[in-house]
Parts: sequence; structure tokens; C-alpha cells
Amino acid sequence: MEENIEIKKAIIPVAGLGTRFLPLSLVISKEFFPLVDKPIIQYIVEEVKKSGITDIVFVISPKQKMIMDYFKKSPELEKLLIKRNKEKQLKDLNEFEALFDGIRFSYVTQKMPLGDGHAILQAGKLVGSDPVAVSFGDDIIDSPEPALLQLMNIFNTCKAPVVALKSLPKEKIPAYGSVVVEKIASNLYKIKKIIEKPESSQIESNLVVVGKYILTPEVFGYLKKAKPSEKGEIILGEVFEKMLSEGKTIYGYELKGEWLECGDKSKWLKSFLYLALKDPVFGKELKEYVKLIK
Repeated sequence: MEENIEIKKAIIPVAGLGTRFLPLSLVISKEFFPLVDKPIIQYIVEEVKKSGITDIVFVISPKQKMIMDYFKKSPELEKLLIKRNKEKQLKDLNEFEALFDGIRFSYVTQKMPLGDGHAILQAGKLVGSDPVAVSFGDDIIDSPEPALLQLMNIFNTCKAPVVALKSLPKEKIPAYGSVVVEKIASNLYKIKKIIEKPESSQIESNLVVVGKYILTPEVFGYLKKAKPSEKGEIILGEVFEKMLSEGKTIYGYELKGEWLECGDKSKWLKSFLYLALKDPVFGKELKEYVKLIK
């Protein structure tokens, strides 16, 4: 029996331009848009840590500096809060910083936005020859069991790349990456084909790809050899298609939990509202306020 392979590294690509959020994205990177009282990126990092991962590689653009500061400790602010007897604020700061104890952060730069596969490839040298988790900043899963941990558990059974999936109504699927699958077990599938933004006639399941993966070193080998698309991009879905065409096995797992999307303004606002109304501090008051809106 093969022993479990510990996955201790995660890649978080955040180098996108955020053009769907203009003009907001002119002044703040999309990953720092708030969901209730913390930014999107914090939800992603917290999920990574809860999954047992200790090393995070951010793929950033040359202009992104905020993310490098956000996860640093703030000794000067701490001294100021102590001096001014701001006990509650000091407690909040200490609790925030404690969330990321035990996590090592590193950064690589994607100079130009040349596709999701290209972004992942930039982190290859820091990942080495280990399997790695990948989590894009557009997708949050609200679940008692962290989404990446769900995928890691499947990987330790299958020892092959694992793609996160969720089901959607058929009319929404053309906006996503659709999959043709063979069911293996509850929530577990063998992927036969991935179709980016399919025509209605191409849809063979109600499952679409979520931006979370477990990748093996073999995937990076394919990424290195991948030919850019007509737009000059290296697309992960196309690399998976190449692997499938050569007989490689890729699994899909339908995640348990509520899928909160942040890929455009409407989805982000819906995710904000969902989390705000569930929030233990603000939820009750907000529900009462919503009832008053006419």
C-alpha cells in the first residue's frame, strides 16, 4: 500500500489585471476587495493553512506590493497601540497576525498576464518536484472541511492530478470550463475532456471547473512544453487536454460546500451579501436592516 504524500506547498496566482472590476481595480488589486471585514485573499490563505499547508507561493504582477506587506507583522503599529492604550485594537492585530503563524510566504513575478498555466509555471522553481495545491483568488468554498483538504484527500487515494468541480444549471455552464466525466464514486470522477466555454451542444455534464487543483510534477513538465494559444497564453485547461489525449489520468472531485465566486462585480457582491448575512457579529443586524429596505 502506498503511503500518503504530504502536500505542504500551495501556489496562489494573483497577477491578473482585474479588468472586470474597473475602475475599482485601478487603485486596489482584486484580491483585496473586501468580503465583510476582510479581503478575499485572506479567505484563500486561511483555507490553505486549515488544509495543513505551510508554504505559500504568490504569483504577483510587478506592480503588486500590497500583498507583500499585508502578511507581514507590524511592530511599529503594535508599539503605537500599546502607547495609546488601544487594548481592543491591539488584541485584534495580535489575533490577525497569529492566523498566519507557521506559514512561510514567498513571491514570484508574472511580468505579463499570459494565462493561468503561465502563472502557475512561474512558481515551478519554488515548488520543486513535489505535488502542490493551487488556489485562484476568484473562488471561495464555504465548508466545514477546507476545499483544498478535500482535494488532498482524493489525491492521496488516486496519486494523480485532481481538479475541483461544482455543479451548475445547464444554462450557466457556457460561461465556465465544462467537463466530460466518468463517475468513479460519490463526488469523484475521471475526467475525459475539458471544454472551455462550451456551446450548448457540447455540454455532457452539469459539472464545471472551480479554480482549485492538486498538481503533480508531471503537469509542470507539460506546462513547460505547452505552445501558447493564439492570444499568446498558456492555458491550464488546454494542458490538461493534452495530457488526456496522451492517456494520462486526471480526476475531478465535486467539492462539498457553498461556492462563492468573485470573478466579476455581480458575483463578488452576492458573495459579500452571503457572508455578511451569515456573519456572527454583523449578520443579525444586517438581516433586520434588509427587511427595512423598500
